Amino acid sequence: VQLQASGGGLVQAGGSLRLSCAASGRTFSSYVMGWFRQAPGKDREFVAAISWSGDRTSYADSVKGRFIISRDNAANTVYLQMTNLNSEDTAVYYCAVDRQRRQLYRSSWYYDYWGQGTLVTVSS
Repeated sequence: VQLQASGGGLVQAGGSLRLSCAASGRTFSSYVMGWFRQAPGKDREFVAAISWSGDRTSYADSVKGRFIISRDNAANTVYLQMTNLNSEDTAVYYCAVDRQRRQLYRSSWYYDYWGQGTLVTVSS
């Protein structure tokens, strides 16, 4: 599985961005997908996850109500719609896949393939 994240950029506080993660492989629709982020000087943290069918999602408390994770299995792509961005959202955002489990885990330990990351910078 190869993952290619895109959509990052510079945005003003209060603005919106949509990240995309394109995956290779015909079995993409079988996997849990997640988004994580890492801010400068901080550990990587969970942002959101989505089940293989898209019927279940999970969000970090810090983004709940502002971010929406979704997927298009026909296009082998998972999205992260981010709204009402603030400076604390500045980070490199990574998509990841959990090929082993059906539950939505928040620990990066469970995810076995990672994209290269896309930088989101929120200016205040």
